[in-house]
Amino acid sequence: MADLQRIVDELAARLGRPLLLEDRVQRVVAYSEQHGAMDDIRRDSILRRQTTPEVRQWIRAAGVHDSPGPLRTPGAPHLGLLPRVCLPVRHADGLLGFLWFIDAEPAMSDQEIAEASAAMPALALALFHESLAVGLASHRELEAVNGLLLGERDAARQLIEAGAYPQAQPVTVQVARPRTAQPDDALRLALEQGLLAVRRRLSGHHPLHLVRYDHAVLLTAGPPVSADEVHAAMPVPVVVGIGRTRPELAQAADSYREARHAAEVTARVPGLGRTSEWARLGVYRMLTQLPEQELHPGLEGLLDDAQYLPLLETLETYLDLAGSAVATSRALRLHRTSLYYRLQRVEELARTDLKDGGERLALHLSLKLARLSGRYLPRDSHTSS
Repeated sequence: MADLQRIVDELAARLGRPLLLEDRVQRVVAYSEQHGAMDDIRRDSILRRQTTPEVRQWIRAAGVHDSPGPLRTPGAPHLGLLPRVCLPVRHADGLLGFLWFIDAEPAMSDQEIAEASAAMPALALALFHESLAVGLASHRELEAVNGLLLGERDAARQLIEAGAYPQAQPVTVQVARPRTAQPDDALRLALEQGLLAVRRRLSGHHPLHLVRYDHAVLLTAGPPVSADEVHAAMPVPVVVGIGRTRPELAQAADSYREARHAAEVTARVPGLGRTSEWARLGVYRMLTQLPEQELHPGLEGLLDDAQYLPLLETLETYLDLAGSAVATSRALRLHRTSLYYRLQRVEELARTDLKDGGERLALHLSLKLARLSGRYLPRDSHTSS
């Protein structure tokens, strides 16, 4: 990156014009000190490191991707875009990026464009080497993080030796799962963009990340960072699960397993909100390991008939509150007589006895399992576990 910035600064100084360098997908790579004419697009590109889709479409339509040499592009007042001169940066016939000058106050002369063109070979070579270095580093990091989450202890050593993670630091893993339905390439790209934004915000926490088929993984040094950072950066709605902090990077797989579990439970139990910590999941920590068909037989008929939903909600609240009729009546704002009637109906319909501790436990666990499977969807936000 140092070579790129040096070439950009030297060329800008020789021409007396500010310039901006983008890679082939029009992400800002380097830019000179700004003076003279400037529009909203140049300012926003520098601040956000990327132009808007509308501007990229306009520029593509101007032919910059196909141009073998310098090209003047017209202004677009409706986009806040001044006229420009674009010099495509190519290496071995491959397009690497674009060098941009604002073509106003005054317009660039042919001699200035020729001088900028003369700098293209050195700029192309520097940009090519930079893309190779970044690509190689990213690929190695991806492989190491993937191995780390699979429990390969050597992966932690590789990341630490490469300077991607500090030595002797604890690690916490968070998993983000989309709330939307079927995963696809567009969704994976959205998760990738979100995690890259999180990494920029949390650079002091030495973040690492990985995007898998249906979820995204974020690793940070130390205790968990606020999940609000993840939610704010994601272009799509997600639920976030947080694993327990482990004392060293080599144990990240354990925190990952917990975070993934927590995210799965949060996605399946809407009442839990949008973020769950493994340590606070209560009984849900073990319930996902049980087969869904192992429900109390007396509840099957009640779960399949919507008219019995109030009875199930009453039963769950009663069991969550340790069988206290006083607390249940208060929580549901239900008269004690009505509560006893509902509980009696549950006993009759489910062929059970709520005075039997074993029966109460089986009913309670069955209701939580039914929440996880989606068979039981209470109308309130009661989430005790």
